[in-house]
Amino acid sequence: MAELLYRIGRFSVRRAWLVLVGWLAVLALAGGAFLAFGGTLTQSMSIPGTETERVTEQLDARLDGLGGATGTAVFQSVDGSALSETQRAEITALLADISEIDGVADVVDPFAAASAREDQAAQLADGTAQIEAGRAELDAGQAQLDAARTQLDAGRAQLDAAVAQAKAAGAYEQAATQFDAQQAQIDAGAAELDAQQAQLDAGAEKLDASAAELDDGTRLMDAAAEIRTVSADESAAIGAVMFEDDLFSLSSELKADVAAALDGADIDGVSVDYSSEIAASIDGLIGIGEIVGVLIAALVLIIVFRALLPATLPIISSFIGVGIGVAGSLAFSGVVDMTSVTPVLGVMLGLAVGIDYALFIINRHRRQLLAGMELHESIGLANGTAGNAVVFAGSTVLVALLALNVTGIPFLGIMGTVGAVCVLVAVLIAVTLTPALLGMIGPRVLSKRARAEIGHESHAAPKLTAMPTWRAIVTAVVSVVLLLVIAIPALSMRLGLPDGSSESPDSTPYRAYTAVAEAFGPGQNGPLLVTATLPDAVAEDEIVATQADLAEWLMGIDDVVAVAPAGVSDERDFFAFQLVPSDGPSSESTETLVHELRGQSPIGGDEASADGLGGVELGVAGSASGNVDISAKLAGVLPLYLAVVVGLSLVILILVFRSILVPLIATAGFVLSLFAAFGATVAIFQWGWLGEVFGVHNPGPVLNFAPIIVMGVLFGLAMDYQLFLVSGMREAYVHGTPARLAVVAGLRGGRAVVTAAAIIMAAVFGGFVFSHLTMVRPLGFGLAIGVLFDAFVVRMLLTPAIMHLLGPAAWWLPKWLDRLLPDVDVEGAALERSHPVHGANQAAPAPAAASAAAASAAAAAAAPKAQLSPDRDA
Repeated sequence: MAELLYRIGRFSVRRAWLVLVGWLAVLALAGGAFLAFGGTLTQSMSIPGTETERVTEQLDARLDGLGGATGTAVFQSVDGSALSETQRAEITALLADISEIDGVADVVDPFAAASAREDQAAQLADGTAQIEAGRAELDAGQAQLDAARTQLDAGRAQLDAAVAQAKAAGAYEQAATQFDAQQAQIDAGAAELDAQQAQLDAGAEKLDASAAELDDGTRLMDAAAEIRTVSADESAAIGAVMFEDDLFSLSSELKADVAAALDGADIDGVSVDYSSEIAASIDGLIGIGEIVGVLIAALVLIIVFRALLPATLPIISSFIGVGIGVAGSLAFSGVVDMTSVTPVLGVMLGLAVGIDYALFIINRHRRQLLAGMELHESIGLANGTAGNAVVFAGSTVLVALLALNVTGIPFLGIMGTVGAVCVLVAVLIAVTLTPALLGMIGPRVLSKRARAEIGHESHAAPKLTAMPTWRAIVTAVVSVVLLLVIAIPALSMRLGLPDGSSESPDSTPYRAYTAVAEAFGPGQNGPLLVTATLPDAVAEDEIVATQADLAEWLMGIDDVVAVAPAGVSDERDFFAFQLVPSDGPSSESTETLVHELRGQSPIGGDEASADGLGGVELGVAGSASGNVDISAKLAGVLPLYLAVVVGLSLVILILVFRSILVPLIATAGFVLSLFAAFGATVAIFQWGWLGEVFGVHNPGPVLNFAPIIVMGVLFGLAMDYQLFLVSGMREAYVHGTPARLAVVAGLRGGRAVVTAAAIIMAAVFGGFVFSHLTMVRPLGFGLAIGVLFDAFVVRMLLTPAIMHLLGPAAWWLPKWLDRLLPDVDVEGAALERSHPVHGANQAAPAPAAASAAAASAAAAAAAPKAQLSPDRDA
């Protein structure tokens, strides 16, 4: 590989303009493909097989229209007064216009909904009054009927007495006809009273039935009492925009159309804000913070190179690489579901690794020029040595990102694949375009002062002195303790997705979220959809009673504020409810509520119950429920992915360094820096420490996919730094330097470039900490702080200290394994030996430099591969 890269470097120098124009043509093609075929990005995450997705599909199938996305528009009077009739009419007209937009299924006019609710309450009140009046009439009729029956009974008693008296006097026969007529009259009166009683009883039954219906309606009204569309003081109103598509497939064009209609509303005295379902956008992938990060990277390059022209080369090449990688990936967004964070991750990685990889090659080229090597030969050799290390380092990042596909989470696999594509482009750019650009600027890669010192003895290797053992012990202990202490908050890490309260305070989603929370309660920002599947269908006249029973049961669960019916299937065995929790969608109480509802299914077990709800199966959906499911799934795959990454790390490092202990040290260091990064992220974004500095005004759960992305990217970058530092130690050791001195040699040879690379990487990632995209901030912070921990604490302090303490044992490898492993010349040492540092057409270097180069070449030629283990410190 090193020889191939050497030839590519020499070719790029000879055909510099061809290479540059070729990459610009690829950039144009990628941009054209994006414009022609680019599709929709979404801010929603979906994972197949989750409970939320199952319930959502059930809702779509059985209650058409409930599975679509819903956005919220909030209207508030500017002065806090009640909305006037004119303002209400304009809001109603605005929502009516939005309902005509193609892709909008329906809208909810808050005033019509409030009026309907008032009408329903009035009807219930009228019904109650009518029932009370009816009961009064029934009671009066019953009283009259009882009085008549009393009179009838008295008449019957008188008749019976008269008959008895007549019989006693022997005069009954003479008056029998009269007695019979009176008895018939009494019997007719009794029959009439019985008929009237039957009418009263039938009226009472109807009244009881109406009262039961009224009671069911009242119970439903009471359960939904806290669900309002107009605030109690009438100064705010909530309008709902219901889309035909679900949140994941909702097009950015449709959201933009709705947002434009709301932004364009000119209602005097009324502010209009809307939720993230409408506002979600990736307009402007790079903001002020990201630009500042790139400027800091450029400043570091200027300091490292001490010249402006060479400092611009990594910036130029990385920008071209990012454009190709991101635009090319977005060209497939029309056929592959991509989240809005996906291209941002590509930009972050493309910029960071693109600048760093070019830095490594340019830095090697500058060192060789200073040592006296001919220009074109130096570019080719730098490409074959440092470029070879770049290819290997890029490959580790590539594999780590592609390994995200093993999680089985589609959106995460897409993010990893897009990130890997951007890294691949960065590597290709580094080993082709960087040599071409170096050829174009020629000797100007060095400052005038540096060009005057080419071949000077000051560039010879300085004398090496091993670090004191006591310092190595203190450094190792302090480094480990420091990282473990910083990692402590990671023990309480809670995963979730940010809600509107995490957005920038000047953004419309934040204003909408806070307005709803203040005027209607925080739970109305993330209502749940609860489904109830009955064992048997209910009769049509039992629907309301069943809804009331279910609503009352749901209201009995902790942290439930309100419940309202949302639909009933045609078969009358599937009911849906809107449930408002007591807190926002990302709160712990809402997460607990989702688990509680699912844990109660089926209600009362499989047996029938006295309230008729036994065996009812519950389902929970909605954005808050989806966030809970996605976070749980991501937390579940974290250990698997960590095992894959750690296993991969050990295999790669054993192959590269031909050692057992060095890979174990490197992997343990990676795990320490990883969990320290997690701990710092939890402290900032979940606990709110230093919130004012990082713009965290409302702490919440850590972005649910941030840990796994940070894990993958940090692994690749940690292997980069391990390679560029420890490979120098190994090379010095193999060439005969005592083990402890080899540690110093490798550290001295690589720390400057690794320091610059880490600062650049942290600056680029850190710029995204202040991104206008909420979900990008914890990603940028986790990557930036992780790079700083890994580069400056693990690779430059902990690793050298432990390797010093281990001495030659650090390079121990079983002989049988040594024979099996292929010779992976990552450093390009073989190529370096075949290409002397000073070129044939250059003036002879200073004696000290010449003797150092000769000694190095002689040691390289004499050092046998088998001598990897002897104790050279003895």
